[in-house]
Amino acid sequence: MSVRDLISPFTAWKNILRDPVTIPDPLNDRPGSARYRGFHKNDIEKCIGCGTCEVVCQNGAIDMLPAEGVETKQGDSGLRPRIDYGRCCWCALCVDVCMTRSLSMSNEYKWVERDPDAYLYTPGIDKKHWDDAELGYHRPEAHELMARERIPMSELEAQVRGDNFDEIVAGYDKEQAKLEADRCVACGLCVATCPAHMAIPEYIAAIRDGDFEAGLKLLYETNPLSRVCGRICTHKCETTCAARHEGDPIAIRWLKRHITEQVSVERTRELIGTPGPATGRKIAIIGGGPGGLTAAYDLARKGHSVTIHEAQPEAGGMMRYGIPEYRLPYDKLDEDIEVIRSMGVEIRCNSRIGADITLDQLHAENDAVILAIGLHLGRSTRIEGTDHPGVVSAVDLLRKITLGEKFEVPEEIVVIGGGNVAMDIARSLARLQRQQYGKVGITLTCLEDREGMLADEEEIVESEEEGITVLPGRGPKRCVIEDGKLLGLETVKCLSIFDENHRFHPKYDETDVQQYDGTMVIEAIGQMADLELLGEELRDALEWNGPRIKVDEAGRTNQDWLWAIGDMVQGPDVIHAVAAGHKAAESIECTLGTKQADTAWR
Repeated sequence: MSVRDLISPFTAWKNILRDPVTIPDPLNDRPGSARYRGFHKNDIEKCIGCGTCEVVCQNGAIDMLPAEGVETKQGDSGLRPRIDYGRCCWCALCVDVCMTRSLSMSNEYKWVERDPDAYLYTPGIDKKHWDDAELGYHRPEAHELMARERIPMSELEAQVRGDNFDEIVAGYDKEQAKLEADRCVACGLCVATCPAHMAIPEYIAAIRDGDFEAGLKLLYETNPLSRVCGRICTHKCETTCAARHEGDPIAIRWLKRHITEQVSVERTRELIGTPGPATGRKIAIIGGGPGGLTAAYDLARKGHSVTIHEAQPEAGGMMRYGIPEYRLPYDKLDEDIEVIRSMGVEIRCNSRIGADITLDQLHAENDAVILAIGLHLGRSTRIEGTDHPGVVSAVDLLRKITLGEKFEVPEEIVVIGGGNVAMDIARSLARLQRQQYGKVGITLTCLEDREGMLADEEEIVESEEEGITVLPGRGPKRCVIEDGKLLGLETVKCLSIFDENHRFHPKYDETDVQQYDGTMVIEAIGQMADLELLGEELRDALEWNGPRIKVDEAGRTNQDWLWAIGDMVQGPDVIHAVAAGHKAAESIECTLGTKQADTAWR
């Protein structure tokens, strides 16, 4: 036995004067540690109901349920997490994965109830005394489960792309696409925001799994123009992505494009299968844009005979004749159209209603007619001098560029407008100027200030990189003309655009006048449809919402044989036109399937 063993009993005497560690009332006087993982808290205002916490919970302890006082809106599902404390193991994975950092855990660990249902609890909705507790577990600032920044996509530099119409962005390779797909937490808020309700989390998961054929089949369930939308979709889905609360939203549009680039057109046709048995029903579609093509695809797959009448030499509508090829290569548009043709859709190009065939003939020869003519006419500012031949419409020039028609490109040009069409014509003409003169001389001006411009931010930045002078916050006053020659555009400073009722009523500072030189002035302030093909009798019979035909939710007019969809009804946007095409096709299928017209119309 050692000396240490002999004296060890006496060492306990050193603790005789220390405070005891026992607690007289442990139920009330023993708080959890500062970062204890106790009962949950949820900041209802921060929470977007994405359901990421529900997905990550390995015990099935979280259910997303409707919550009283919480409304469903864009970017918010209206659901909130309910915790089942019979299943919860307090691992805090739900807190760690929460993109908005709304979910946290108090350091309260004592809760006694006789009713077991009380432990099915919705934090933030079912008020508890620990809601205001400052201590507890919060996601550490440096604790990130997903990368904040999206994987960049390579693109041509301004000095390389400035004199040609080659596609600017290159697309992801497989490694880049997988890394970007790994950032997705499959919250699904994007699905609700997408007009076509594409299966976005599922096709992103297909990229992670490397199963591109499965991803392509998911795309074609809701969007037969996925090669197009993978490039020029307005991608509103990304504005509600949960990842944007921490960093960049997921590059949903680019991931869609990546899938289409992994599967050939031939294999695509095999994957989506063949149309159903012929029904003997005939549908005519006027216009080969995104709405008309989508409706044709759906109806042909049901076995109906579908014919598209397209006034231009090739199908595509404003996708071909309004979007420059550096944004949308036309061979990719042709691939989407080829898949639609393979379903048995007949596309008659150079077929003008009123000249080659009348609307009455289409009505007589078909069970249903869809009007999907788009917005091919430009609007005018109607300021002094716009009747000069040097003042032209942006959509007219874009169509000429696509058709390869020759026209004079002057050294100095002024563009009026701040939307994507204005950017498209300015950047297209800048390329033609570089080819001809070796320099760019384009000034773009619009009513909106820089933050309020309607064009995509990337469009504005890229246009400036390509040498275009962007001068926002100015309104057109008159076209300057001397001795019959157009010299430029006179503008005034814009103080405000809308009145107190949000009606268009711009106000100007008439003392701040500037002139921009140019022997061509281009108006890019909006488009409208050419409705001459309707004829006076039908125009009078239809009901209207201002300049747009009034339709029900499925696109049906008050004429039981006629549907109207796309840009002419809801404004220019490809993905909205795709969604409208689906709805019209479903409505027609329902009508033809029951063999009686559904005349209910709102």
